[in-house]
Amino acid sequence: QVQLVESGGGLVQAGGSLRLSCAASVSIISTNIMGWYRQAPGKQRELVARVTRDGNTNYANSVKGRFTISRDNAKNTVYLQMNGLKPEDTAVYYCYANFPSLTLREYWGQGTQVTVSS
Repeated sequence: QVQLVESGGGLVQAGGSLRLSCAASVSIISTNIMGWYRQAPGKQRELVARVTRDGNTNYANSVKGRFTISRDNAKNTVYLQMNGLKPEDTAVYYCYANFPSLTLREYWGQGTQVTVSS
């Protein structure tokens, strides 16, 4: 059973920074995609950023230039560095991983709250 555990959320003022971490209970080398999604109250879950096995990245337009996703295969961890935070970034952030070699391919973390005050 794969477990993803997020950490690093919290309360920050607008313009501040946070770094989210997502630690996997297994090696992430076999994942094809790992990413971060977020869900604000009353809204649908949306993609924030994702990174492929080859290191290619994609970002939501709303976070381009402010957020950076990275993965450390040796630590089985994916990170989301968030700079220039805005109140509209307030949401629960979820880690996602896709393991194409497993019977159950998609996994989600429990989420970590990010709150940005104005």
